[in-house]
Amino acid sequence: MEELFGKLSVICMKGSEAFVGEVDNYIRAWRGSTESFIVAAECPRFGSGEGKGLLHETLRGHDVYIICDVFNYGVTYKMYGQTVPMSPDEHFADLKRIIGAIGGKARRINVIMPMLYEGRQHKRSARESLDCAMALQELTSLGVTNILTFDAHDARVQNAIPLNGFENVRATYQMIKALIKNVDGLVLNRDNLTIVSPDEGGMSRCIYYSSVLKLDLGMFYKRRNYAKIVNGRNPIEAHEYLGQSVEGKDVIIVDDMISSGDSVIEVAEKLKEKGARRIFVFATFGLFCNGLQNIDEAYSKGVIDRIFTTNLIYRTDELKARPWYCEVNMCKYVALLIDTLNHDDSISTLLNPAEKIRSYVDNATAAGRIKQ
Repeated sequence: MEELFGKLSVICMKGSEAFVGEVDNYIRAWRGSTESFIVAAECPRFGSGEGKGLLHETLRGHDVYIICDVFNYGVTYKMYGQTVPMSPDEHFADLKRIIGAIGGKARRINVIMPMLYEGRQHKRSARESLDCAMALQELTSLGVTNILTFDAHDARVQNAIPLNGFENVRATYQMIKALIKNVDGLVLNRDNLTIVSPDEGGMSRCIYYSSVLKLDLGMFYKRRNYAKIVNGRNPIEAHEYLGQSVEGKDVIIVDDMISSGDSVIEVAEKLKEKGARRIFVFATFGLFCNGLQNIDEAYSKGVIDRIFTTNLIYRTDELKARPWYCEVNMCKYVALLIDTLNHDDSISTLLNPAEKIRSYVDNATAAGRIKQ
């Protein structure tokens, strides 16, 4: 009988080898396969910096999943004798090259892009480009059926491709699990723990945390100076807190990313001034564009206790060695998404793990790891 789904093939874009290898191990174990699902592919470059996509095996009729970390600046190449780090633009160009190498022969092409390319350039507020929308339309025009991303800066950008699959996945369960495993003395109730959003744009993800854990929710309002533009953005003049008192409570600050880290440090300092006890930060993506020194100083002063980020994007060895850093492993979750989608099954329960979270919290409470 003919299979209802295509043969599974996973393509690892450069820089994601360790992550994709672990994903592959999970899928092989679940399916009892002795062979890897990873397809041999590469994007060699000429001395001028030009490149091409190259496949080493056929993908005709396959269900292809391309995993691409466009923010991996640890990947380099040679151009005119110089070693050049790859930018998001170059990673995205290589992704398109691999799609071009498939040449329309695959049954279905799925792109898993953990942090969405140009996700922060999602709306027009002046005479400026709509880069994220253009990128999504470009991928679908090349034959991509589904796009999976994590904690999109603004998931409404999917309106640019209304007839194609776009899944915005969140790491809520994995974050809570990592917190419970790595922090002692947690009490998960309204009197001892509060969820805080660092800005109004992050309220939706914070509402989910507060709802599933039955905790109070607070928010900071970013007061910007719209008369100035610094590094392409209007600078923040102050953070104003709206919410219940945090005095004597642990606080979880939830955001989609940490860029320079300055905003989250200022928010944490404000919370400390209001009497907060310990401060933990959940950020799906830890970019740390300006280095780690400012976070080190905040940690040494007791402003921030722990920062939890995922392994969905590139992390330096220096970051992994920091005492304040805790990595949240997402490999099993990504493998589960791929395995489920490949069989054309629904991923609704994977995208909304409320019952799974409550079960884990109850089990952790019964085991004495936390209190409620």
